[in-house]
Amino acid sequence: MNWGDFVPTLEQISLEAILSARERLGDSVVRTPLVRLGVYDAPADIYLKLENLQPIGSFKLRGAGNAIRGASREQLAGGVFTASAGNMAQGVAWHARRLGVRCSVVVPDHAPEAKLAAIARLGADIVKVPFEQWWQVIVTHSYPALGGLFVHPVSDPAVVAGNGTIGLEICEDLADVDTVVVPYGGGGLSCGIAAAVKALRPGARVLACEVSTAAPLAAALAAGEPTAIPYQPSFVDGIGSSGVLAEMWPLVRSLLDGSVTVELADVAAAVRLLVERNRVVAEGAGATAVAAALSGRAGAGKVVCVVSGGNIDSAKLARILTGAVP
Repeated sequence: MNWGDFVPTLEQISLEAILSARERLGDSVVRTPLVRLGVYDAPADIYLKLENLQPIGSFKLRGAGNAIRGASREQLAGGVFTASAGNMAQGVAWHARRLGVRCSVVVPDHAPEAKLAAIARLGADIVKVPFEQWWQVIVTHSYPALGGLFVHPVSDPAVVAGNGTIGLEICEDLADVDTVVVPYGGGGLSCGIAAAVKALRPGARVLACEVSTAAPLAAALAAGEPTAIPYQPSFVDGIGSSGVLAEMWPLVRSLLDGSVTVELADVAAAVRLLVERNRVVAEGAGATAVAAALSGRAGAGKVVCVVSGGNIDSAKLARILTGAVP
């Protein structure tokens, strides 16, 4: 297979496609609130888009739901599967369970126990493989040992359009938003949101955010093309990889306005701040956007941070709340 066979296009994630995704999802997802961050000396007027309040604790419910609910009965007959460190697996498993469809997930060997336990509770079969093998499932869009419909966690156009419904809600709730900061895992969330925001508020910026231990987008933007980087696993397990997916690069380059990279200590501080000031529990990926906004590098004005999820191991959260970096 050629990666070009999987390239999602701007037409496939048009405003019309995103509006259709919202209609298809209906009440299967929560319209999450947009609230102010409880910090009064911040470099911007910072808002939080609380996707951690979805039933599975993550935005992944949107993209997974649009892909599965848009599939035919014949496509679903053999079941569904995905490759995910945890949150997309939960999104696919949650919708599959509601529809009575068999579900399997391929997870990397460093996937956190909290997310694995949640996947198991939803009734999905778990296949654990080394990180590099897991990454190849994402790159090749296949895992021969499993059959059924593969729901790609990043570059499936239906997944990207489903993620774009977050952008619709942000623009409806804060019409004069200046910047939206989105955690960058593979680009499916950031590009979906950017497609909606750029259509509804062309003057607004959409920035990705990454951690310094795994920042492939920053490296790609600096090089002008996707480039391999060293990947260091951390408590920020929902984002970061060894490279930008080739099929996502055209979208990323056309829709995103840059990437802000932060340190793990800054992310831990943001997790702690969210608990203390807003009573919000965010996983590392979800807090990365807040860390980026607090650094001042996301700019001034009205800045929305997408808190992408809240599925963090309780032991890691406890350590963070005592001032440590897991």
